[in-house]
Amino acid sequence: MITEPLLSSPKGGIRALFFIIANEALERLASFGLSTNMILYLTREYGMDAASGAQILFLYSAAGNFMPIIGAFLADTYVGRYPMIGFGCIASLLGMVLLWLTTIIPGATVPSCAQFSSRCTNDATTPQLLFLYFCFGLMSIGAGGIRSCSLAFGADQLSKRDSLKHAGILESFFSWYYVTSSASVFISMTCIVYIQDAMGWKVGFGVPVVLMILSTLSFFLASPIYVKPKAKASWLIGFARVLVASFRKRRIELSSPDTDELYHHRKGSALVVPSERIRFLNKACVVKNPEEDLMPDGRASDPWRLCTVDQVEELKALIKASTMNRHITSKFEIPAGSFYAFMLLSLTMWIALYDRVIIPLASKITGKPTRLGLKQNIGIGILGSAASMAVLAIIERVRRETAIREGISDIPDAVTHMSAMWLLPFYFLLGFSEAMNGVGLNEFFYTELPKSMSSVASNLYSIGLSAASLVASFIVGNVRGFISEANQDSWVSSNINKGHYDYYYWLLSSLGVANFIYYLACSKAYGPCKGGQKGITGDVREGLIDDDDDDDDVV
Repeated sequence: MITEPLLSSPKGGIRALFFIIANEALERLASFGLSTNMILYLTREYGMDAASGAQILFLYSAAGNFMPIIGAFLADTYVGRYPMIGFGCIASLLGMVLLWLTTIIPGATVPSCAQFSSRCTNDATTPQLLFLYFCFGLMSIGAGGIRSCSLAFGADQLSKRDSLKHAGILESFFSWYYVTSSASVFISMTCIVYIQDAMGWKVGFGVPVVLMILSTLSFFLASPIYVKPKAKASWLIGFARVLVASFRKRRIELSSPDTDELYHHRKGSALVVPSERIRFLNKACVVKNPEEDLMPDGRASDPWRLCTVDQVEELKALIKASTMNRHITSKFEIPAGSFYAFMLLSLTMWIALYDRVIIPLASKITGKPTRLGLKQNIGIGILGSAASMAVLAIIERVRRETAIREGISDIPDAVTHMSAMWLLPFYFLLGFSEAMNGVGLNEFFYTELPKSMSSVASNLYSIGLSAASLVASFIVGNVRGFISEANQDSWVSSNINKGHYDYYYWLLSSLGVANFIYYLACSKAYGPCKGGQKGITGDVREGLIDDDDDDDDVV
């Protein structure tokens, strides 16, 4: 758990984290509160049919998922994380205010539409739609600015004096950051949606505006106490230099590890010799002729021909980490979407139990700090995901047999005499897998990738989920098209009583087990984590975070 003193340093620390977490939690609460019921607003107030409204919201969602990548790149290489989050707050607030005004200003929506009519009879005009799209664009840009940097900016505030202590604090921060984000989504899906349905769009869209104002104030009020790392030179250029230098020196023969080879490294760096993995890249930092390759001050005379050991190892870290993100089933949605809140509650419960009970108890029993390693957390999460699909397959088999026994197999919308509470074990396991895998992956990317890529690293998990959605769509399409017989419905038939969704869930569970086996192979090939956590022993290698140039990079 987080136990660092609140006033341990003039800047940063736990006190700064409260403002950063509150900023993103309130922003998510506001943005998800708007998007959850947005399809109803488009159909009732803008005269759109459901398909057109869904297409607009799909593009809005895609933009919201893509903009954090752009924001992370700009923050890491040009503007810095603090200015990026500040810009995101202002853009999001402006977009929400303008969207709220569409519920107030006459003529902003189709005038003949009653608020709770099933659908408008008139179409929205081009200026009305352009203004709506402009609001969505501002909110997407704002979300990209805030969500791209909040996790990395929060980690910047933590003390780095003690590696073992920092490891525990960092893990707790990632865990509770994940909890607050999930809690925000849960509240927006319940409370704010209820306000919109009960009190109308003016109040329903006004509440997110107030929340976004509080989010912005939460961030800027703590400005004097933030640690504000400056943006560094583009890591893309550094990676390109390693690749170019390796190619230009492709004919150089690398010596065996036992021989003395001269490598170029940063002054004061702990990395003076490159690792033996992906050895071809080591050619980029080999010094063959010191008089020609190095300047009098020790810098490379041609940075596109000679790179530092640090640059080579940073590129290797990126290449290695990219093979670990192979998650398929943990975000699979079953038809009973309203039960998703139980998964969020389960996730919160597991994180609290792990951080507040299991870890302190294990540490007390062993007499030393004890934590699961990052790769252990991820592996347990993958197994938990596979187990949740197996449980869902069993539940679906019971439900299908009940429907057949009750004689309603030909009525797809009929309700069986089977309580929906049967689904709770599935959501319980799914929340457990998310708590272990989601938190573990976020911390893994942050600690393993170069410090200059912290913002990008904190968004890689979201990219993996987006890719998983595409893979899930591919699986569904193939199951629907190929796994069926001439006189029998597909496993994923529109009539769930005629299909065999239990077989489909067993397929997903099998893929989860295969994914776990693949993960074990990747984990073994990857080697020890840079973060240094070695499983339940709690041993942490010195130098968890590179502190080089800390004094020069903070304002």
